[in-house]
Amino acid sequence: MKHGIRKAIIITWASVQLLAILSGQSPKSLDQKRNKQPNILLIVSEDNGPDLNCYGVAEVKSPNLDRLAAEGMLFENASVTYSVCSPSRSTIFTGLYPFQNGQMGLATHGYRMYDEAAVNTLPVLMKKGGYRTACLGKIHVNPESAIPFDFRPIKNDNFEKKGLPEYAVQAASFMKAGEEPFFLMVNFPDAHFPLQKQVEGMPAHPIEAEDMDHCLPYVGANSKRLQEFTANYYNGMMRLDESVGMLLDSLRTSGKAENTIIIYLGDHGAQFSRGKCTNYEAGLKVPMIVSWPGHIQAAQRFAPLVSSIDLFPSILDAAGVKSPVKVPGVSLWPYITRKQKKWKRQYVFAASEGSTPFWYYPLRSVRNERFKLILHTKPATEDPIYSAYETHKGHFAGGANQEEIDAAPLAFRKAYATWKNPPVYEFYDLENDPLELNNLSENKMYAGEMARLQKVLYKWRKRSGDPFLDPAKTKLYEEEVHAILQKYPRLDYMKDPDFKWNYPQYFTDK
Repeated sequence: MKHGIRKAIIITWASVQLLAILSGQSPKSLDQKRNKQPNILLIVSEDNGPDLNCYGVAEVKSPNLDRLAAEGMLFENASVTYSVCSPSRSTIFTGLYPFQNGQMGLATHGYRMYDEAAVNTLPVLMKKGGYRTACLGKIHVNPESAIPFDFRPIKNDNFEKKGLPEYAVQAASFMKAGEEPFFLMVNFPDAHFPLQKQVEGMPAHPIEAEDMDHCLPYVGANSKRLQEFTANYYNGMMRLDESVGMLLDSLRTSGKAENTIIIYLGDHGAQFSRGKCTNYEAGLKVPMIVSWPGHIQAAQRFAPLVSSIDLFPSILDAAGVKSPVKVPGVSLWPYITRKQKKWKRQYVFAASEGSTPFWYYPLRSVRNERFKLILHTKPATEDPIYSAYETHKGHFAGGANQEEIDAAPLAFRKAYATWKNPPVYEFYDLENDPLELNNLSENKMYAGEMARLQKVLYKWRKRSGDPFLDPAKTKLYEEEVHAILQKYPRLDYMKDPDFKWNYPQYFTDK
């Protein structure tokens, strides 16, 4: 099989050289360009916040990711555009907010990108720029045909976390298969529910549940049940680190580490109460590290706000590949390489539609260095994600139940009450309240700061073409959600091969 891959790559490069000759460009100049372009290894982990030793979490032993941070730049305030997998990954692939590219919910629930957004995705552009491309692990964006990696030997989501060493084996095969620069995306599932203490000997030294005496800080509730989930979440993070270590060993033995940029980030926060599926910081804030020894100064910590919307232009910039479309993100590359010192971004934005038709509940949020504003576009109704966690079933098993919430400190009980039945706006002073416990939206002392962020949020929605600013489109979408739930009361649309959302048509109508 390896021989077949190598042969195909040689044929492909020969074809490129022939096209270059016909266009007046010599094979030698193409070789020079190819040699200058760095390889890019993009590592994405599922369902975890910055819960690593290098981010100050003492319980998690993460020597491989810690070393990566020590060799490059650690981003202290990186956020994603949506705290659910498919929409978040769509931003990575397109450089657009999910309501701009169409992937506004989970791919498993039929949400999909607009046709125009599906044309210029990251693997398409990297291939046009002379890169071999590969992906290990799930893509989880529709249509997958818009994400055409050359090499995809591992396609499943692997929530069982089995066979993780195979990721490194397949990565090694791909890295060695050709001389063109490569773009390799590796998606690790380790912190996704169900959480496992240990799988096939990984992690080597798991944390025992009885050794835990606390839960994740933002959860607030505490019980032996939640402590066990916390211990196994940390075990998932340590298993992730071991998987990353094997992957980096493959890179080193390939002989291509010297010319490879390594980017690591999480796709969104952990699936605990007030985390994944919410617009709280625990859902949106992720770890992000970039390393390229010899090219990026070591041991940098970057405190300003960055967003996953910036990743797409950053990768293209580093690769010397031009985007044919204008994207809202800002390339981090000049700041990573210290060619520029003053970072342009003042705000990070996020959006949610609920990610499934039965959780429909639109949110928008913006934060600057100190303050955070969350807009509920359907107030006076209970947030369905609160209920999903409170019933703690399936992938929401780690949610705090009502008994655990009632036993929590008063500040957390108030925070849970706000989450359950939120006002139109939530407003937080993250400098003094990083866990978002004290909603200041009715506090007159903060009225000026809140009004400023309201204007910033509205301008962003207007500039970005948020379809939910249009009452007619919103009405059509809500009618479609209602019709789906009426036709498929048991969610049988997930099994219906003819099921298809209509919003990609009326949301893109001018």
